[in-house]
Amino acid sequence: MAELSEQEILRRRAVENLRSLGIEPYPAPLYEVNAKTNEILENFPKDNTLYQQVSIAGRIMSRRIMGAASFAVIQDSVGKIQLYIKRDEICPDEDKTLYNTVFKKLLDIGDIIGVKGYVFITQMGEISIHVKELVVLSKSVRPLPIVKEKDGVVYDAFTNPEQRYRQRYLDLIVNPQYRETFVKRTKMVNTMRNFLDEKGYLEVETPILQPLYGGAAARPFKTYHNTLDTTLYLRIANELYLKRLIVGGYDGVYEFSKDFRNEGMDRFHNPEFTQMELYVAYKDYFWMMDLVEEMVERIALDLHGDTKIKVGENVIDFKRPWKRYTMYEAIEHFTSIDISAMDEDALRDVCRKLHIETDSSMGKGKLIDEIFGETCEGKLIQPTFIYDYPVEMSPLAKKHRSKEGLVERFEAICNCKEICNAYSELNDPMDQRQRFEKQLELGKRGDTESMVLDEDFLRALEYGMPPTSGLGIGIDRLAMMMTDSHSIQDVLFFPQMKPEVTQSIEANE
Repeated sequence: MAELSEQEILRRRAVENLRSLGIEPYPAPLYEVNAKTNEILENFPKDNTLYQQVSIAGRIMSRRIMGAASFAVIQDSVGKIQLYIKRDEICPDEDKTLYNTVFKKLLDIGDIIGVKGYVFITQMGEISIHVKELVVLSKSVRPLPIVKEKDGVVYDAFTNPEQRYRQRYLDLIVNPQYRETFVKRTKMVNTMRNFLDEKGYLEVETPILQPLYGGAAARPFKTYHNTLDTTLYLRIANELYLKRLIVGGYDGVYEFSKDFRNEGMDRFHNPEFTQMELYVAYKDYFWMMDLVEEMVERIALDLHGDTKIKVGENVIDFKRPWKRYTMYEAIEHFTSIDISAMDEDALRDVCRKLHIETDSSMGKGKLIDEIFGETCEGKLIQPTFIYDYPVEMSPLAKKHRSKEGLVERFEAICNCKEICNAYSELNDPMDQRQRFEKQLELGKRGDTESMVLDEDFLRALEYGMPPTSGLGIGIDRLAMMMTDSHSIQDVLFFPQMKPEVTQSIEANE
């Protein structure tokens, strides 16, 4: 444990002093609250007969200690409100300890208190609570990094991103404006869930620990189960299990899943992330494009009341219909190069011409993916569907019904980033086996993200899976757009961070 600061020592002494006065600084949790700050501030101006017996709890964020009366500001989960505390009213008898000693000397900014009283408007015109009763609910023994302001300039703010992400609890206290991001994220997920439930699809759960990882091209995290004496993997996707349920007879299943990929970290990638995957029988990828447009448009309307949303410097309009390009059309549109008939060697020449780095492990699919990513993706601001991908890029997608060498797959790209991926699902077990075998060959060439062969999944397909359309939406990335957040860390309560040095030292000890 780090050496205590002078402030921390004084606060710990205050805990002892409170107990010596018969006041428990961490009492039993029950405290009846009958109002929130935002309700009071919104409703009291309309009717000043309201909140005359209010009970509220929150954290002390500022104090102005005076003689026989003082002011304080407390913050609850939805806002802040001023308190007016008069010594002779919270201490009606001769013993003024609660005011003179407890409130003035033993309480600090950051402490959580409960107060009862009535709401009024001060001579300065500020809605406040005239406190009649005050109780200590939790003593803070570590001082808050209080934001200070002088001459309109804010300083000493808790704004360092790494500190904010590491200590999200503290970030939410001193930067309460960021709470709204997470409220919107939850509302977004609820909108999606309600939308899918209305369609009659079943929400399910599938394994996180899997004997084989599959459903995506990614490196897994590996662990070991002692009782089973076997290696297990944290899932990189839940696709193959959801398809098993379609084989089993469900018409539509979906899951909000925590997935894990042992890859790089940046402002768009976290090793632990959330996806929503949906599989619907007897549908195809064109049907799924329409569903995605409808669902995302509803999300925008539910969160913002408008289909137009400001994301960074751009205004994104999620109103249907969205623009659509085939992958080859997009590459030709942005580069004037038609790659549709090129083999691997010709694609490598195109990469050299466009100054795109490649390596020997890249097959035809990876090369096309690099060309698209480098020349097209960064230019797609408004929601756009890119569809009809080369078969080499999509080991789980159904072959195109009329175009040789392509599969029925699309991605929705918005603000230069993919937000979803979808297929007409491959349900031919023989074709699927051949695709898996080609992935194994890529793995032997050094592709660390190639898929493994899943015999049980192939066995399920051999029993027959109906024509199916599948969809995966990155919840974190969609939340970034819907909340105008710069980094994925801004929409995760507790993003993965490099361990603090002090923590690793303590762990080794």
